[in-house]
Amino acid sequence: MNPLCSRCDKIVYPTEKVNCLDKFWHKGCFTCEVCKMALNMKNYKGFEKKPYCSQHYPKTSFTSVADTPENLRLMQQSKVQSQVLYKEDFEKNKGKGFSVVADTPELQRVKKTQDQISNIKYHEEFEKSRMGGEALPTESNANKVCAAYQPSSPQSYNYEPQPARSAAAPPPPTGGKRYRAIYDYVAADEDEVSFADGDVILDVQQIDEGWMFGRVERTGLQGMLPANYVEPI
Repeated sequence: MNPLCSRCDKIVYPTEKVNCLDKFWHKGCFTCEVCKMALNMKNYKGFEKKPYCSQHYPKTSFTSVADTPENLRLMQQSKVQSQVLYKEDFEKNKGKGFSVVADTPELQRVKKTQDQISNIKYHEEFEKSRMGGEALPTESNANKVCAAYQPSSPQSYNYEPQPARSAAAPPPPTGGKRYRAIYDYVAADEDEVSFADGDVILDVQQIDEGWMFGRVERTGLQGMLPANYVEPI
């Protein structure tokens, strides 16, 4: 049995049948609901099972929602859940994002210096608590405390700054070890010495595994230098 056309409610024969939008149409009845323009399977647009042309296709509109007490409660609950999830994620990932720092001689020296300062401050606080909150110790006493807790290692910045010597008349070598710089180095403290790649270091003395003391032949200046920046000649 032949179906009826969705537009004119007349019988649709197979030769003129269009099957679209779950309905049957005559080819001449398959038109836009607004302008009645003839449509085909390539240019139609369906909305609520009715054909439209692209010009008259119904536009989607948004519905505004009133801020009712129930909607406000749901919005606040969503915020609380987001904060809980964020905190859980933070606790899971805490401690995983650290950066690996190379344990260079320079960092080791800085760490030792910080430990020394912490020990001095701790001793000062201990002296204050032992004296029952009396007046602060005088400068001479403080100097004595610092001197008593100064480590015996030469790596404690006890070197006095050496006067600059003229490059034209450097002091004669005393027979110490000779090293050649393999990198450029810029002094970070007063007791260190700067040098360039290729400079010859004279009268070198080994302080510890990471630091030496010597004189730069080119500039005549002397001071501490990192051991991994030079090589023996």
